[in-house]
Amino acid sequence: MAREIDEGWIDDAIDRYRRLDELRSEFKQVVASHSVSVHSPDDSIEVVVTAQGEITDVRITGSLQHRSASEFAREIQAVVTKASEAARWARAKLHEEFFGRLHPLKED
Repeated sequence: MAREIDEGWIDDAIDRYRRLDELRSEFKQVVASHSVSVHSPDDSIEVVVTAQGEITDVRITGSLQHRSASEFAREIQAVVTKASEAARWARAKLHEEFFGRLHPLKED
């Protein structure tokens, strides 16, 4: 027995695919341009990272004279780790905003 094809469903599927393509493109742009700022545990280093994971700025606040190189290295490692986690979190939130509102195609 031949299966009947619903032309309306096919049109909806094509429209949905096109919309997904548009959303993917918009998502890429937003992820690249959305920034998150994080601070080291002692608040002496600030890192700005995009949701894509690119570090765009590093700011050192306060004096570095009273710290050893190993203490400073630990602070840098901690803030870079936080920046990576913040980028992942921001990406997930943006993904949810972009794609979470899509509804599945309905079959009659």
